Amino acid sequence: MFTEVLLALVVGGVIYFLVQRSKRHQLKSEDGWWGEGTPMDGEEDLSIRPYTVRTDDEELEDLYRRIDQTRSFPSLEDSQFNYGFNSHYLQKVVTYWRRDFDWRRQVEKLNKFPHYKTNIEGIDVHYVHVRPKNLPEGVTAVPLLMVHGWPGSFYEFYRMIPLLTEPSNPDDIVFEVVCPSIPGYGFSEAPHKKGFDSVCAARVFHKLMKRLGFQQFYAHGGDWGWIVTTNMAQLEPKIIKGLHLNFAPPSKPGLPVVLSIMLGRSFPKLFGFNEHDIQRIYPVVQNLVVESVKESGYMHIQATKPDTVGRGLNDSPVGLAAYILEKFSTWTDHDFRNLDDGGLTRKFSLDDLLTNVMIYWTSGCIISSMRFYKENFSKGLDQPHSTMPVHVPTGFACFPNELMHTPKLWVQQKYRELKTFTPMARGGHFAAMEEPELMAQDIQNFTKMQEKMK
Repeated sequence: MFTEVLLALVVGGVIYFLVQRSKRHQLKSEDGWWGEGTPMDGEEDLSIRPYTVRTDDEELEDLYRRIDQTRSFPSLEDSQFNYGFNSHYLQKVVTYWRRDFDWRRQVEKLNKFPHYKTNIEGIDVHYVHVRPKNLPEGVTAVPLLMVHGWPGSFYEFYRMIPLLTEPSNPDDIVFEVVCPSIPGYGFSEAPHKKGFDSVCAARVFHKLMKRLGFQQFYAHGGDWGWIVTTNMAQLEPKIIKGLHLNFAPPSKPGLPVVLSIMLGRSFPKLFGFNEHDIQRIYPVVQNLVVESVKESGYMHIQATKPDTVGRGLNDSPVGLAAYILEKFSTWTDHDFRNLDDGGLTRKFSLDDLLTNVMIYWTSGCIISSMRFYKENFSKGLDQPHSTMPVHVPTGFACFPNELMHTPKLWVQQKYRELKTFTPMARGGHFAAMEEPELMAQDIQNFTKMQEKMK
């Protein structure tokens, strides 16, 4: 009798697990108001306004004055980037910024693509919208939304956009690209009220795409863009035709992930681990714990008291540059911590790096961008979206030097319709900016597969 009862409980448990796993939950979200005061009476402003990035002598003179008055402090001997941005190399970057960097020229570069603003839920949302110039007859452009993260911006995608909208291969898909700035980042207005998290950003971007006339579209994201586009897929899975990601750390590791960590080194084939997976995961304490602690100090600050450190960064262009550019060093390759110059110009040009810094500086958005951590983490790690599977066709580009490595098995736990998983030849966290050709090609391959299936 006891054996039969036990067997029934086990079978029942398995059936319950399988039923729960197969259920397709949809994320719920209510409209918000993030403008100042209370919502205004009357019809919502649905207008779309062209926007131009501008600068003037006053802005540049203020920047130069602050740079000239910066107070340096020597780095420790033989410390490279292990204590943060090396002061000796920082001085070289600042000298270039002050004497050679041409912000006016970079503003012209920013304006080579059309910019717009539109008001959604009380705040002005900035976005870049690039339509193909020479669309062949009979060809329809495929809409693609690309979302950045921190401390990046829409500018991360600038070298990738023409590869998608004007592909050289006639067999490639032609995309129509929309790159918004997350509210509180770049030229998007910052929310004036507490609580604007990734789900709110996802809802706002859905409204943006609907306002632009897109009934369905593809979405790509890395860093915060990963969770924003993931939330978009959870909110309205029928609207997202396909989701492409290059960053997807397990938000709440389940049993398969835990077992793979415990047994994967001894039985790698059982969990689909390859040599690179083994190298990035083991030894577990060093690679998953110590490394995470080394590189997550900023996150603890921004998830708790962003306004305090943010005020200093918003006041000092040199401090801001050090804070942002250090991430473009270490998150591109953690071994760059052992280089005197942080390896910054091995993957990026100083002009591109400083352009991203200047977007933060001229818009004064560093504090509001950091608040996004506070808004997301202050609600706890058990939010509905963190445990909710994604049932939208997904493609994943696995770059070898990504900040947090995610094997295929781990990605599959969240993204139940993983169609492509591509081990990339090279690249780190800022892959769209570092390796635009590789990223664009992976988006092409994934989208082609989905379009052929449809």
